[in-house]
Amino acid sequence: MSSKPEMNDQLREKIIAQPDVILDDQDLMRALIAANERAMGGNIVDLRGIAMERLEARLDRLEDTHRSVIAAAYENLAGTNQVHRAILRMLDPVEFETFLRDLDGEVAHILRVDSVRLVLESVQNDSDPAVHRLGDVLSVAEPGFIKSYLTGGRDVPARQVTLRQIEEGDIRIYGRDAGFVRSEACLLLDFGADRLPGMLVMGAEDPHQFSPQQGTDLLAFFAGVFERTMRRWLS
Repeated sequence: MSSKPEMNDQLREKIIAQPDVILDDQDLMRALIAANERAMGGNIVDLRGIAMERLEARLDRLEDTHRSVIAAAYENLAGTNQVHRAILRMLDPVEFETFLRDLDGEVAHILRVDSVRLVLESVQNDSDPAVHRLGDVLSVAEPGFIKSYLTGGRDVPARQVTLRQIEEGDIRIYGRDAGFVRSEACLLLDFGADRLPGMLVMGAEDPHQFSPQQGTDLLAFFAGVFERTMRRWLS
């Protein structure tokens, strides 16, 4: 009398009719290989089984890499579309005040940031009525403020794009929203010869939205377009 369990006839017929069901199932194949190894005994090394395990491990790594590459490509494409939409919106206004107000409105909404601020250096103070009309969007600072802010007071060159996480925003830039800002993107602006520099700052409540490990190409492109647009208004 055999001690081996008998296979159900219907299951046997289904496997014979559709063997690919087993071949395509990794868990079933692993179970069959393990059963084969047990049947051979502990003194026999199945090189085919070892090779299959290594191939499966390589396949898993390749699949993970493939998924990561696709995810990164989609994320980059989505970021590119975001920046392009924000630039088109930025180019719409025909009045300077509307242009600046849109920065912390529609442009900020498209870029999914919580605040956008423009900092301009000037030898004059910020008592100009035009500055007050623009509310929180525009800040006027003394010469040298932008470089000091970007470098933390260190004697090093300021990068065009600085991404960082912060404990809270600077009240001189963010005003009443400073306490909510946990990460920021700072874009250094060059308005041309004989003009003091500017800075466009994007603040986010999410501490992981901007960090030094992220790429800066898209933001550098956005800064370049903004510089050229501002030069037109300033002229």
